[in-house]
Amino acid sequence: MKRLTAPVALAALLVLTGCSATNTADASAGKTSTPTKAAASTPTPDPVVIPDLTGNWKQSNSASDDGWMTATIDGNTITANFVTDNGDTTSLFWVGTFTPPTDDKSPYTWTSTRDAAATDSALLASTDPTKDFIYEDGEISFPVSIAGSTATVRLSKQ
Repeated sequence: MKRLTAPVALAALLVLTGCSATNTADASAGKTSTPTKAAASTPTPDPVVIPDLTGNWKQSNSASDDGWMTATIDGNTITANFVTDNGDTTSLFWVGTFTPPTDDKSPYTWTSTRDAAATDSALLASTDPTKDFIYEDGEISFPVSIAGSTATVRLSKQ
């Protein structure tokens, strides 16, 4: 029985692994080297595009034809205004600092810290110490509360 075990084990090993030994001269004769599909189809990663929030923004969801909100972002400062009378009147709502995005993570959410010196004397300015803003799909949104009512303002870059 012991004599039969070794040949059976060898046969099973050959069946499971197959015969891969070939004469290298025969294997390479007449064949040219071609790149493998894995090497040829290696995907190139998409470049990281950090959103540039700098510039002027205008409300895209205003319920009024002659009134809207605007924002200007310069460096790490955001200034938001109410605009009424078809653009003739501007009232300060927010001035605050924030940290601009450093990657392409979406949505980008930030908390702006209010510049009290710039807003304390403005009648319609928010007195909140901080305000949360969201940038997603080319749009900035943030809440505005007046007299107990809160609306979400949506701004598009101009």
